[in-house]
Amino acid sequence: MTPQAKNTAPGTEAGSNPRAALWPNYKPPAELVFTHGIGSELFSEDGTSYLDFLSGIAVTSFGHAHPHLVNALTEQATKLWHTSNVFRIPAAERLAQRLVESSFADGVYFANSGTEAVEAGLKSIRAYQAVNKHPERYRIIGFEASFHGRTMASLAAAGNPAHMKNFVHGDYGFDQAQWDDIESVKSCIDENTAGIIIEPVQGEGGIRPASKEFLKALRELCDDHGLLLMFDEVQCGIGRSGKLFAHENYSLEPDVMAIAKGLGGGFPVGACLASEAVSSTMQLGSHGSTFGGNQLAMAVADAVLDLVLEPSLLKDVNNKAKFLVTELEALTKKYPQSISSVHGLGLMLGLKCVGENTKLLLKLREHGLLVGKSGDNMIRLLPPLNVSQIELERALDIIRTVLKNSEAN
Repeated sequence: MTPQAKNTAPGTEAGSNPRAALWPNYKPPAELVFTHGIGSELFSEDGTSYLDFLSGIAVTSFGHAHPHLVNALTEQATKLWHTSNVFRIPAAERLAQRLVESSFADGVYFANSGTEAVEAGLKSIRAYQAVNKHPERYRIIGFEASFHGRTMASLAAAGNPAHMKNFVHGDYGFDQAQWDDIESVKSCIDENTAGIIIEPVQGEGGIRPASKEFLKALRELCDDHGLLLMFDEVQCGIGRSGKLFAHENYSLEPDVMAIAKGLGGGFPVGACLASEAVSSTMQLGSHGSTFGGNQLAMAVADAVLDLVLEPSLLKDVNNKAKFLVTELEALTKKYPQSISSVHGLGLMLGLKCVGENTKLLLKLREHGLLVGKSGDNMIRLLPPLNVSQIELERALDIIRTVLKNSEAN
């Protein structure tokens, strides 16, 4: 087949559309272009300051241009960027050990993103069952309204028809249960079930923390049936929930866990953590990555751990979260025609809108506050973990102003 000639119709010449060379798979972005950021603020081309309460979707966990992270990246960049896993990477060994010491896990696999970390975890569930002489156990249970990434298996695990359309044919060995419904989970279990994957706090699905009773029942169900429990903490992990890992709020542990986003503070990195029983089944050649665990990512992630493990950090996150939730709940009572409820855990919060959430998002942006959206008509608030009290109050003032103007019109 001969490639089609490039479109040279009027209006499509180089320069007429700066996005013309990009795939059109994203919604047209806001016309805002940011030139730099400092802490919780971003600055546009015209010098306007915006409070960043989206944090690159829970990625810039310590804001922009944090000196400790900048120093870590700059120092490593002058030494060595990449060698591949053909050779030892001491920085990866050190970071893995720190993660093991701070978690339930005994082994760590490094990837470049959350969805790759999820894929590694899903493979490890099936590997565990196969190595333990249960190759018939390959099906994995996910949950409606979940989000685990955009690779084929992560799409199938979440089972969102809109995301799977044209890509995933069949179920890829995944079943979906209803959120917070243990009977629905039980109905999915049969002789072919290998494990369960769940976000302790759903992100894209509406900032929904699972109930303690539900997660406890899942843990017991897995133990009773010889299944593995995997937590996707790509968004809710690394201090975002007020604990280092969100599942610590529930006083239970998974067998496998995927983390990413906040782990790199803005630099791409992911990790899959697992118990010894699981990680030991990922034998030589069973998985791999060219860039996973590279020197640059490891240096930055190690520096992020320095910050998140500071003795006062998580206490501060919880105090700020309590303040923010109290103030937002007061606003739901004052402006019930605009917002109805507050959801979430720690500094991963959702503000449920009465009207369409896009309108409120744009109004907040016009007033200098950057937020996101989430399922079930939510405004998503994800400020940096080190956001200041003054910045929280500034954000609340903006929200009050927008809500007041909205209900006055």
